[in-house]
Amino acid sequence: MPSPSGSEKRPSSIHADMHGFLNRRSPYTILPTPTPEDVISQPGDIFFTDSPTQDQVSVIEACLRGLHDVPRAKGIFERLRSTRQGDPILEARMYNSFIEAYLEMAHREELNRPNWLEDAWALYNDMERGHEKVDPTPNTYALMLQAWLRYNPDSSRQPVYISGAEVHDPVSLLRNIIGRQISPALVVSDRAFTSNEEATEAIKALSKAAAEMGLASVVNELGLTEFLGKQIEDPLEDVPEVVPVMRPKKIEVVQHDDGRVTQLATDEPLPERAQGEVPFNLETLRRHLSQVVLARRVLSEDVAARQRLLEQSVYSVAVERMKHQAEMMDQLGLPSKGLQSNDLKSWMWEWHQKLQQRIKAEVENLIVEERILARMKRRSTKSEEILLSPFLRMLSPEKLSLITIMEMMNLHGSGGVQDGMKTARALLSVGRAVEAEHKAEICKKNNISIPVPAVNAPRAGVQNIFTGDGYKDLYARRVTAAKYMEDAEEWTSDWSQLIRVKVGSFLLDCIMDVATVSRTIQDPRTGEKFTEEQPAFSHSYEYQRGRKLGVIKFNPAVADRMSKDPIADTLHPRHLPMLVKPKPWLSYNNGGYLYSRSWAMRFKDSREQEIYLRHASEAGRLELVFAGLDVLGSTPWQINRRVFDVVLQVWNSGERFAKIPPAIPDEPEPVRPENMDTDNKAKVVYLERQRQWMQNKAANHSDRCSVNYKVEIARAFLGDTIYLPHNVDFRGRAYPIPPHLSHIGDDLSRGLLIFEEKKPLGTRGLRWLKIHLANLYGYDKASFDERVEYVHKHLEDIFDSADKPLEGRRWWTKADDPWQCLATCMELTSALRSPDPEAYECGLPVHQDGTCNGLQHYAALGGDAQGAAQVNLAAADRPSDVYTYVANMVEKQIEEDIKKDDPIAKLLEGKVSRKVVKQTVMTTVYGVTYVGARDQIERQLKDRGDIPAEMCWSASAYLAKNVLASIGDLFKGAKDIQNWLNLCARLIAKAIPQDRLVQSFTEPEKPNARSRKKEPRWKKEQMTSVVWTTPLGLPIVQPYRAVKRKQVMTSIQTVFISDPTSPSTVNAQKQASAFPPNFIHSLDATHMMLTALECRARGLTFASVHDSYWTHASSIDQMSEIIRDTFIALHSSDVLKGLYDEFRERYADYKIPLVSLRGNAFKKLNLAPEQLGLTSEDTKLLTEGVAEDEEMLDEDALALDEDEDELEALTEVEQEKPKKVVRKRGPRKIKSEADIEARLAGRFINLVDVLPPLPEKGKFDVKAIKESQYFFS
Repeated sequence: MPSPSGSEKRPSSIHADMHGFLNRRSPYTILPTPTPEDVISQPGDIFFTDSPTQDQVSVIEACLRGLHDVPRAKGIFERLRSTRQGDPILEARMYNSFIEAYLEMAHREELNRPNWLEDAWALYNDMERGHEKVDPTPNTYALMLQAWLRYNPDSSRQPVYISGAEVHDPVSLLRNIIGRQISPALVVSDRAFTSNEEATEAIKALSKAAAEMGLASVVNELGLTEFLGKQIEDPLEDVPEVVPVMRPKKIEVVQHDDGRVTQLATDEPLPERAQGEVPFNLETLRRHLSQVVLARRVLSEDVAARQRLLEQSVYSVAVERMKHQAEMMDQLGLPSKGLQSNDLKSWMWEWHQKLQQRIKAEVENLIVEERILARMKRRSTKSEEILLSPFLRMLSPEKLSLITIMEMMNLHGSGGVQDGMKTARALLSVGRAVEAEHKAEICKKNNISIPVPAVNAPRAGVQNIFTGDGYKDLYARRVTAAKYMEDAEEWTSDWSQLIRVKVGSFLLDCIMDVATVSRTIQDPRTGEKFTEEQPAFSHSYEYQRGRKLGVIKFNPAVADRMSKDPIADTLHPRHLPMLVKPKPWLSYNNGGYLYSRSWAMRFKDSREQEIYLRHASEAGRLELVFAGLDVLGSTPWQINRRVFDVVLQVWNSGERFAKIPPAIPDEPEPVRPENMDTDNKAKVVYLERQRQWMQNKAANHSDRCSVNYKVEIARAFLGDTIYLPHNVDFRGRAYPIPPHLSHIGDDLSRGLLIFEEKKPLGTRGLRWLKIHLANLYGYDKASFDERVEYVHKHLEDIFDSADKPLEGRRWWTKADDPWQCLATCMELTSALRSPDPEAYECGLPVHQDGTCNGLQHYAALGGDAQGAAQVNLAAADRPSDVYTYVANMVEKQIEEDIKKDDPIAKLLEGKVSRKVVKQTVMTTVYGVTYVGARDQIERQLKDRGDIPAEMCWSASAYLAKNVLASIGDLFKGAKDIQNWLNLCARLIAKAIPQDRLVQSFTEPEKPNARSRKKEPRWKKEQMTSVVWTTPLGLPIVQPYRAVKRKQVMTSIQTVFISDPTSPSTVNAQKQASAFPPNFIHSLDATHMMLTALECRARGLTFASVHDSYWTHASSIDQMSEIIRDTFIALHSSDVLKGLYDEFRERYADYKIPLVSLRGNAFKKLNLAPEQLGLTSEDTKLLTEGVAEDEEMLDEDALALDEDEDELEALTEVEQEKPKKVVRKRGPRKIKSEADIEARLAGRFINLVDVLPPLPEKGKFDVKAIKESQYFFS
């Protein structure tokens, strides 16, 4: 059997160390389970800061920023220090911010200067003594050295005498610096020093102190520091022939285990001082130190400046363009002044002019009101109230205005609201945008050097990242860079949901009051025109799924322009590709964009996920995840100009073409039947068709807006090399952060993108390019040779498509993926017409896609030979197609039903394609329910367009039943594993930590006035999420908990928001139903990351869309080997056994209430009653009872599609409650709930004792994948 690459069978292409790495015991991140809201638990408080505390910390930052209200911040800070001592939220950078504020106040208030300086020295002394578990940093010592230089009693400038706190001179400070193993070079280069003169003075003071103390090494280090500050950076320093002569060739960096730099040294003598030498420059010193400490190049100023310009000037560029548009209209005499113009930019300019003035006035009024309220409540003992003005003053009114307008534009059509948005989402989004911009401004202000990602991952020897030494080296480099950049950055705090909503409400209220448009209508009878000024945005209520929902709607005139006008100016840089390689991921919240804060994981307001990720990052367990994200983000892309030109021509025509929606919906409105009032059936049919027509019209408008974003972004980046920073969802699946134009998007997005690097095709590359074209056209289930032959037969069509894409026969438009097909036609045509096709340099990404990848992982996990054959794990001459197999089975059933004169079967005859059943087959092993399958199939039938709208529901119900029945025992091995995963998750969700179990019976019960029914305490203690660790060390935490809502009164409406810092009991049903798909997704994410790392080590360009891996055509054979070898390495490590062992260790001391195991759960576990000490009566109660989570059938079962990103599930909680369908029970009588509770109360069993054994593994050997041509193809 030939190998996928067409050559003889070869040994594994990956390094042997990867096998060892994957077979090791993964280090687990284990944290305490969150405690119920009514429990005060020290570990819980430390890990999960409550919202009121988070609010107070945010108020502190807002009051310190710009010295808005330092006394108030100090008061809150002192209270937190006394009540939450040792809490990680009170970090060193917060203490440094207070010292800095005290010194600034001392500079401002001459009369009160001794008191402010006394506060600064007192706080420093508290840090130095270590009572509060906060250690001084280089920034701390820089600030105190600055304080001494400015105000010491012997100072010639402003001597101040302090008696209330111990003051430290440079000798004392240096002694403490050395004692804490901090490099003096980092102190004198700290951001606290803002001038060259101050930094020079600090170097002299510490050098003198070191000389007095006899510390020659420190004197040398400070001399080296001063020398580096006088070096002119040579633009040709990377060229081997031009090495700066004066610079020491070797500077040694001594580091602590936690990443701190403790010393800089060089063995080479420093040159003597000469006349006319370059003066000391603080910025030059910082740049050289960055390169030395980070052990890699940093972005050059000009390159970084371009990305900085993109990230920092988006608002100023937007306002300039809006202003320019308005001025041009005015010069041409066109009616843009006032709101007569229909141009979106002109409207936005007018709104901005009014809004910034309104915000400025309202903030001034707010400050006065808050001062009055503060005087009235000065004697109140209530907790600190959140005031808005400090948060609104963090940014200028102009920037607040632009943020509000642009966020409103970006939210258009979100959350399933036609031409509008949900109110709660709008409030949170605007608040988040203000917070993000404030943090970005702080980051830009600090001007920290950005490290450049490594070009190639280390490959062999001790530096291989899968060896112990290589992994440690990777960790040491990252931690050093992270520590260096964290110390260089100013402290900021995260805002709570409450603050975001209040800030968002204030700004939305302002824009809704001032933003207007003028609309003109003509009387059809008289021809008279009427003009009316209307609000651009309005608030109303809609009903969605039976629930009342507050929404903000766009004026129809604004909504219409959103689908027509250029809208790239309304995009924030966090929505755009980057112009430089993304910042390497240095920690869980530091990487990607240079200045806009990004997180390595997309946790949807789940504090538990964030805490786990942070601890795993700090423990050095995420090095390969961060390295994988760096690989994905550093792939260079370009816009495919030839495809873009065709797209633009189609877009401007306004016609429906190749998945681009028309400017004006072209579907005719249903005709109202004449007998509608007398024929009830005709009325129902008409109303259903009318509803469907309205939905299609709204979808057309939404799609048009989406395409508009893609076209405008592509236009903006024509000719540029762009990069797509990546992060992962909570399951570890990687996604580009820019949402609008990326390779993970639709066919149009993918067709517009091409690799920046071009590589010669070669013989194999030319063959793979042809196979790729056949795949895109939909001819992907034949053998490789047949696909190549298919392309040869259609060469005339391919040439015609490339030469005359719109004027010719348009063969490419009939492809499954037309725009990618067109791009491939153009590349193949250019190659075949070149003098040497094999030498043609091609940058088109060629794909290798898994065959129902979830089922591939299940088959490998279970050794399921039958399942493996269906999904191409086993070698075969032709690719297997499980979707066509099931579709054919359903067609046979339809033929049988037609003989029985079934009308639905007659309607569906010949219309059940593989596409109709694909999603349902794919998600069957993920636990898709009948209702879920029906909805999936209904969507596919509607897309076909050849089934009447009113019949789609009935037809989908019929098909769902037959598809699920046809699958039968086809995937029995996968079903067994799925049931095992489901049962494990159900048990874990019912478990309680032993220490909480003991405390819950001893703690007094708090009375609850609202609760009519007294629940057992153990039910409130069921807070345990399913947590597991991927083979790469990433902790996965399932976020499904009971939704806790907080009511917030705003000027627009009362909204209910979820509070991520308020823990609640887990949703056991969702934890169980979601675990199988989430676990499989975490495996396919691991496989992708391993492949990405290995491809980079081999020098291959790599990109991925979950289970679709992309590289150059000439590199496909190499990547195919790597894909197979990494899959084999992953599944040779006995993944399920590793998961089972982790559960036994992670939940070793967890107990399950016996009463929660009644019903099917007890039967499935096959527990022996005598082992549990149960009587026959107890056993009967458990087997005949019905567990709580079995009493309902949730129609919204979490069966996830392979490509579904569930991150968009709303945090706002205006969602329909799941329907509860009580199971029908037989006539037998069982005891009441109260009787069962009373009999079994207080009886618990160990979770690890009832974990079900692993399913029996089949005979399929995963190494056989090496011989399968069509595993990924």
